[in-house]
Amino acid sequence: MKTRFDSITAELISQRKSVHELCRQFARSPSKGNLKRLKALFHSCGEDVFIEYGFHMDYGDNILIGDRTFINANCTIVDAARSAPNQVNIGSDCLIGPNVQLLAVSHDMLPSDRLSKHNYVDDIFIGNNVWLGGGVTVLAGVSIADNSVVGAGSVVTKNVEGNSFYAGNPAIKVRDL
Repeated sequence: MKTRFDSITAELISQRKSVHELCRQFARSPSKGNLKRLKALFHSCGEDVFIEYGFHMDYGDNILIGDRTFINANCTIVDAARSAPNQVNIGSDCLIGPNVQLLAVSHDMLPSDRLSKHNYVDDIFIGNNVWLGGGVTVLAGVSIADNSVVGAGSVVTKNVEGNSFYAGNPAIKVRDL
């Protein structure tokens, strides 16, 4: 369910700046120590999770990652702060390709409403053993079920069935796996 939150409070601006600085440090030096500091920001992070350089997020405290997940270079997760109850949940044994974007935050569509600068966050759920190809974009409110593959460059605007291959913009089901 979509939740409204205000990202321009002093507290959230400060939190984002701190998280962004840690992401920049990890990009400059993807050492085990910087990776450990990055993982500590997540709500939860499983065993044997590997994150390549160039990882970016806004807050981290509503991100959950399962065991043995691999996140390739330049992944961006636009998440919300703890004050918003929604989460980005990445299952176990997932493969997240380079330049993937998980965009859990959106804004008002009407120009007059957008002037108020409200943010809306909705869950993104990625099941177990999912492969997101390079450059995939996943929008707020989307669930990708277990054992699915989303082809490179796809934009996922609707839920993805389990054991399926989706591709395109917007992503559509190509076939069962």
